[in-house]
Amino acid sequence: MKTLKYIFAIAILSISFVSCSSDKDDDPIISNPVEGLNKIYEFTEADHSVEIYTEKTSLEVGYNEISIRIKDMTSDKYITNAEATWMPMMHMETMSHSAPHSMLSNAEHNTVYKGHIVFQMASNATEYWDVTLNYNLNGQAVTETHEVSVIQPADGLKKVQVFLGSDAVKYVLAYVNPKKPQVAINDFQAVLYKMEDMMTYPVVENYKVTVDPRMPGMGNHSSPNNQDLTYNAATKMYNGKLSLTMTGYWKINLKLLNESGDVLKGEDVTESNPESSLYFELEF
Repeated sequence: MKTLKYIFAIAILSISFVSCSSDKDDDPIISNPVEGLNKIYEFTEADHSVEIYTEKTSLEVGYNEISIRIKDMTSDKYITNAEATWMPMMHMETMSHSAPHSMLSNAEHNTVYKGHIVFQMASNATEYWDVTLNYNLNGQAVTETHEVSVIQPADGLKKVQVFLGSDAVKYVLAYVNPKKPQVAINDFQAVLYKMEDMMTYPVVENYKVTVDPRMPGMGNHSSPNNQDLTYNAATKMYNGKLSLTMTGYWKINLKLLNESGDVLKGEDVTESNPESSLYFELEF
């Protein structure tokens, strides 16, 4: 009988231990939704602050993924129902214009408002960018405009093209991915906008961008198994495949075709024409 009681007691302790371990394993892990990002700006007001994050250390000419958090100083908590919108603006000496940009969304994490802006040019001593933010703070509508600095990429490589198509429409084509190219068949991604006026840049849907990567320093050879960029309605971006067979400098020759297959910009690479007028540059 004592042996049975002893075995029973051990069983109860074992169940309790497993239960406690299971409960501990099920505890929610509090993660940082901006982990791995750089806070490049923090604008502080009397009752709240606005934080701006990117993967880079600064805003650059071309495609920029941007995350924004709004902190209520009274509660010391980040706002989840701000319904934030934004408008980038370049102030030049004789004119002003906006830039292609997405809507802000906090669907990925409710305290982080995420989107992208394609800056067409860098700031300088007399011309500057600012971003106007509109959001709700505890039921009150807030509008704030903050100046930001936009620089040329340090590597000097072309990652955005602003051009007039053969249809007399101005387009903005910007490189998105791969961020870290590999000797492999890489997922290739870009965004395409057109300029309706100085403030309006809608996404261009259902066009095609042909892809022909070349290595100018290696006999201008190409690579196999590339896939042209085609429109993805879910992401509002253009997706394809980019085959890179070795490290070094690559010129990604491109052609933009409309829905009818008419070439709006760019040329085929031939022996007599070593590069397209529409291209991106990579070096890794």
